[in-house]
Amino acid sequence: MDKTLDILNALANEKGLKFEDVVEAFKIALLKTAQKMLGNVNIVVNFDKENKKLHVYQIAEVVEDKDERAYEDGENFIYLDEAHDIDKNLKIGDKVEFELDFEKLGRAGASNLQRELDFQILRLMEQGIYGKYKDRLGELITGVVVRVDKDENTYIEIGEVKGVLPKRNRIKGENFKVGDLLKSVIKYVNMDKNKGITIEISRTTPKFLEELIKLAVPEAKEGLIKIHSISRIPGVRAKLAVSSLSPNIDAIGTIIGAKGVRINSVSRELNGENIDVIEYNVAPEMFIARALSPAIVDRVTVEEAKNEDEMPIAKVSIKSDQKAKAIGKNGINITLASMLTKYRIELVEKEEQEEPKKDAKDFDQLFSF
Repeated sequence: MDKTLDILNALANEKGLKFEDVVEAFKIALLKTAQKMLGNVNIVVNFDKENKKLHVYQIAEVVEDKDERAYEDGENFIYLDEAHDIDKNLKIGDKVEFELDFEKLGRAGASNLQRELDFQILRLMEQGIYGKYKDRLGELITGVVVRVDKDENTYIEIGEVKGVLPKRNRIKGENFKVGDLLKSVIKYVNMDKNKGITIEISRTTPKFLEELIKLAVPEAKEGLIKIHSISRIPGVRAKLAVSSLSPNIDAIGTIIGAKGVRINSVSRELNGENIDVIEYNVAPEMFIARALSPAIVDRVTVEEAKNEDEMPIAKVSIKSDQKAKAIGKNGINITLASMLTKYRIELVEKEEQEEPKKDAKDFDQLFSF
């Protein structure tokens, strides 16, 4: 089996696999082939690392000379007198190992072994690719469109595999054709023994916007600007809460860029999606007030959720002339603000507001914008 090890070593180098993994794949292929050609045989494959030799043993149980099992199943049982030809000390019930006679497998066995090994190597390669892309979940990728099917799912090449952008993960109004360069994030990676590897990509997740911001704004990529949360209605509008970790950096101005060049480049990639950049604040009342921009609110009172399944509530006191701005067209502004802050926002017009509670925050007195 010395030449076999040389072949396996060359195969490992060619496929970029670990030699030990390829040896294990060969063991599995050999066992399956032997069982297919010889029946339910007991095979042991040993790799002698020190001498770099591969040994394949067939194991049989020693039985008395009149035991019919050795006659009916000569692969798994051996008569005592035959066992003594191998080792005089063997007794009934002992297990005896002897080198597998590969001639038993015949040409059909050799062909089957090659097919089984090819299959095991393919599984190994897929496992490696699966692990590689599983570690890249949420990562921004760029690929070339190679196909668009009848259901408008878009397929792109990502290195050695293809990723699929389902129609549901595409921004409304977008259309792609073969040859287009497409940016997206890896959303889901799955391995199926029949279908192989599936890599689902997306352009509609908040993570895609986050990665585009980091691409356009070096300060965000380097961690000098922190992105706390993002809410999106893909292709329509988004809100981005940020803060600066450096006293010398204005988070909002840096992300927007001179004359809006940075934020506009991101918006173009998102099919014209409008992006509001908001300064994060640890005080939920202040954060919620800013999230409702461009509306100006008078006061925010927060209430804890009654149970884990509910969102906490923010009651926002607002003048009647600011209410439409807070809600936004089709309720988009208040929806995004709620998604951004993780609070269910209830608007209360100031004229209808009762006397403020003690824990309410009056921004005219406590905060300056």
